[in-house]
Amino acid sequence: MTSDTATHGRQGPTADEQPPPWQRRLRRFGYVAPTAQPDVRERLVPPFPEPGTRLWAAAGAGPRAADRLARSMGWAGPLLVALVAGVIRFWNLGSPKAVIFDETYYAKDAWGLLKYGYEVDWNGVKDVNDRIIEGYHGAPDTPGYVVHPPVGKWVIAIGEWMFGLDPFGWRFMTAVLGTLSVLMLCRIGRRLFRSTFLGCLAGALLAVDGLHFVMSRTALLDSVLMFFVLAAFGCVLVDRDKARARLAAALPPGPDGDVLPDAGTGDRARLGWRPWRIAAGVFLGLAFATKWNGAVYLAAFGLMLVVWDAGARRTAGARHPWRSALRRDAPWAFLSTVPVAVGVYVASWTGWFAGSGSYSRTEGWRHSGFYRHYAETEGGHSPDGFLAGILNPLRSLWHYEQQVWQFNTTLSSPHTYQSNPWSWLVQSRPVSYFYESPKAGQDGCPIDEADKCAREVLALGTPLLWWTACCALVYLLYRWALRRDWRAGAVLCAVAAGYLPWFMWQERTIFVFYAVVFVPFLCLAVAMLIGAILGGPRASERRRVVGVVGAGVLVLFIVWNFIYFFPLYTGQAIPMDAWRNRMWFDTWI
Repeated sequence: MTSDTATHGRQGPTADEQPPPWQRRLRRFGYVAPTAQPDVRERLVPPFPEPGTRLWAAAGAGPRAADRLARSMGWAGPLLVALVAGVIRFWNLGSPKAVIFDETYYAKDAWGLLKYGYEVDWNGVKDVNDRIIEGYHGAPDTPGYVVHPPVGKWVIAIGEWMFGLDPFGWRFMTAVLGTLSVLMLCRIGRRLFRSTFLGCLAGALLAVDGLHFVMSRTALLDSVLMFFVLAAFGCVLVDRDKARARLAAALPPGPDGDVLPDAGTGDRARLGWRPWRIAAGVFLGLAFATKWNGAVYLAAFGLMLVVWDAGARRTAGARHPWRSALRRDAPWAFLSTVPVAVGVYVASWTGWFAGSGSYSRTEGWRHSGFYRHYAETEGGHSPDGFLAGILNPLRSLWHYEQQVWQFNTTLSSPHTYQSNPWSWLVQSRPVSYFYESPKAGQDGCPIDEADKCAREVLALGTPLLWWTACCALVYLLYRWALRRDWRAGAVLCAVAAGYLPWFMWQERTIFVFYAVVFVPFLCLAVAMLIGAILGGPRASERRRVVGVVGAGVLVLFIVWNFIYFFPLYTGQAIPMDAWRNRMWFDTWI
């Protein structure tokens, strides 16, 4: 349960600066541990400091000034990283000026939602993609059959509402969420590692990951799902810190001011109102209402909350930490997340309900009429009166979701770029979203180019980053299994929730870009590994120099790797030889 900050290269206090025992014990509970007990509050000046406080204090700043500077840098650094990420994501965002890959579904679904409140069937519009690029802004009013919930498409629709039905408009919001996710990861990493540097490093790694970059510039649902999952992770992390601070404050002080573990407090303390869990439930509901695999994170994070609560009570001295957590914390954790998430999911279908209910291939869009037909033909029962207006729409939705489940779990149409999840972490089969071979003088191809050029948008994670992440995951398994490092366990839990379920559907048509949902957590894993490479506070000067050089070279190589593949991420026209040089493996073509 300890943080073991020495493994992350953080500058530790000297022997004369070691905090007293009561503060060291409070440190085990969370980031800042305020207390409501007046006699203890006087001893909490300053509280467990913000990351970077000791650095500013060593530079001569007073305690309050050092704390303010640390807090300012805690925002200045992440904002700077996010600014860089935003600039490169919004640069030439409307290129390629085409409907690329699955934008053909979600950009048009979003436009239908914006115009009618439900997705429409575009199959009857001839050459619809070409017409949209030429400026067509109409839409049929015939309901369409869709296989994903509407929230992600509503997010895309915001950009179309602001800028119209064109490539920049339907990619705008994914670029916004991609940029904000970099900012969030900086702050999440800072809180997780208690280090502004490692937090900003995790965000910078996310900013230069090719898969996250391409998904931030494409109107697909998976980047929206990634944003909501990351936001939910941040909420449960803040809840952990605040709950532990509250539990620490409830512990009785000893005769010398030491805060002592207490079995009664550990077993019976109530932690009160926990709004961050409700916020996590909302974000998990939005994730679930974007794509169904968001529900896996609801289960994974719910389990993680219970484990964290039991660990906190054990640290507080509880004799029966698991029993206490299951009795006093788990029911409220369930009510704060699962019903909230389900409520958000059902509410996301408001436009579907208002548009007259359930879609079926034979019956069209109906409300209770669908179930009258069901009752007449298959012996079902359809209530009348007031209940019909409530139950029949819900039953229609349930029936529709069953059809969608059948479709999603049996989809096995062969696709050129499908891949097995075993290959995802090494990026052996990226997905080409767009490709064309312009001739000299066309679409950015140099006029003096003897051969034709290549323009491609390739959903490829920055290879050196992903290969480093494979090593980082092994390191985190060691930290979690043998050193009981909760941070490693949290990151591994988030990666597993986004990755392992796909092994159940290996016969289904699946793609590597589904992995974008756990890319932020891979970046956290790499940042944690780099922290270990830097060396702890007790490391020798030689060890630190070697660590800094090694970590710096690794980060520079990752950034160079992103720059090298940048033309393939943005659809720039490059000579065919340059394109072939970037095809490191035959499976990338």
